[in-house]
Amino acid sequence: MQTAFVGARVFDGHALQDGAVLVIDGPHVVGLTASVPERAAVITVHGGILAPGLIDLQVNGGGGLMVDGQSDAGVLRAICAAHLRLGTTGVLPTLITDTPQATKAVIEAAIAAADAPGCLGLHLEGPHLDKRRKGAHDPALIREMTEVDLDLLIAASQRLPRLMVTLAPAAVRPDQIRALTEAGVIVSLGHSDCTHEEATAAIAAGACCATHLFNAMSQMGNREPGLVGAVLTHDIAAGLIADLIHVAPAMLRIALSVRQDGLFLVSDCMAAAGTDQTEFRLGGRQILRRDGRLTLADGTLAGADLTLPQAIANVVRRIGIAPERALAMATHIPAQVIGRQDLGVLSPGARADIVHLGDDFGLRAVWQSGQKRL
Repeated sequence: MQTAFVGARVFDGHALQDGAVLVIDGPHVVGLTASVPERAAVITVHGGILAPGLIDLQVNGGGGLMVDGQSDAGVLRAICAAHLRLGTTGVLPTLITDTPQATKAVIEAAIAAADAPGCLGLHLEGPHLDKRRKGAHDPALIREMTEVDLDLLIAASQRLPRLMVTLAPAAVRPDQIRALTEAGVIVSLGHSDCTHEEATAAIAAGACCATHLFNAMSQMGNREPGLVGAVLTHDIAAGLIADLIHVAPAMLRIALSVRQDGLFLVSDCMAAAGTDQTEFRLGGRQILRRDGRLTLADGTLAGADLTLPQAIANVVRRIGIAPERALAMATHIPAQVIGRQDLGVLSPGARADIVHLGDDFGLRAVWQSGQKRL
């Protein structure tokens, strides 16, 4: 039986529509209509916005759990389930720099969890980074990519729904980037002190994304544009942490003015997401949760205390971005980055992942594959 949603504006992935009726049939979207189809069940929501389920490509943990070398498929499923309750219906669990053994273990866990609702694959943020821009990553574990590493990632990409790898030109050669890209890996540049020229060479080799723009990367100067300048002047995607802490509002406004598309929102959240935890462990180090910040003991930012609905609200209210664009940054743009045309939109045949947001973008309800989850 078809189900019709009425009573809210509908964001279809591209535009907001007033008075539209969203119709689904089981796990798939039928489309938007002007009236309720005959014999359809009706779900009435009261105001706000119905939008595609939110998609987060950088999730380090949630529900009190971290993605680490001890994570099995059950842990990854639980993290995805925790984010479902926060409005995110599609997640790339993210392992930050760790040992080769931990990397292999998490790859196998992600393969085993690939059938879980909301598990879109895996994001490996490291270990092939630049120690000069390590952020909260353990510098002792950062290393250059070997041929063994390359073979492991190429093999993993054939077994995972999607594999994103954050790397730095200082640790990876252009021919290795090219090989990863040809194998279907989504190569993202980050944690790098590279020059604009080095970044441009990596983009030419196939890098198509940048990880948390502005953070842990070479900044834009008048004579050396750095990685930030390369991202802003090339047609590649880039994630943004819009907690108004990682990136100053003025810098967010500049980036969103220069780049009219390709920028998307990420939470970069940790184990504390969806909990009231005030501290937890990251690779044996204590992480403190204070005043909306997650930090190491020395004050270094260690992920973000953020949800995607909060990020949407921030860029609309504080940055002045149109609601349609902010919603797209958490739905169809990240879906495009990972090549999932069935996600991030409410068009015929798409998966019926839906969120109901209030006019303040607060989360009210979640449906995944047509089933109400919150």
